Amino acid sequence: MLYIKDRSGAYLPAPRDAVLAAARRLSRRQLRPGAYIRNPNAARAAISELLGGYQYEMFACLFLDSAHRVLAFEEMFRGSVNTAIIHPREVVKEALRLNAASVVLAHNHPSGVSSPSDNDLHLTAQLKQILAVVDVRVLDHLVIGEEITSLAEQGRL
Repeated sequence: MLYIKDRSGAYLPAPRDAVLAAARRLSRRQLRPGAYIRNPNAARAAISELLGGYQYEMFACLFLDSAHRVLAFEEMFRGSVNTAIIHPREVVKEALRLNAASVVLAHNHPSGVSSPSDNDLHLTAQLKQILAVVDVRVLDHLVIGEEITSLAEQGRL
């Protein structure tokens, strides 16, 4: 439970919005430039907190260096309630600009269903192939709903 201090100095349970804002601040801190990503679960939890609350699809990339240190977490494309248009060229440009060695792709499903769609699988394969040309590895693609689906864990990467 998170508590906040009111004007009189009394501590009260924090409203939902304050709790979510605090969780997002903590998640952003875990993905700050230079932070090591020591295991997939840490990245997954932080990304889930950042993308889970949107009412529209948001596609983001976690760019990492060769030692798995965070270069940047970028929300790249915003869509509607059930789709987002992703431009692979922009992902490649950002990876090259940051001199990334690898990337974790992620997007949310506002419906709460974390099963990847055929379009999600096609996009993942396309980005993996394109990024490989410039020597950037796709480590995972996370689909965030009520649960988190890892395409790497499912063997679909």
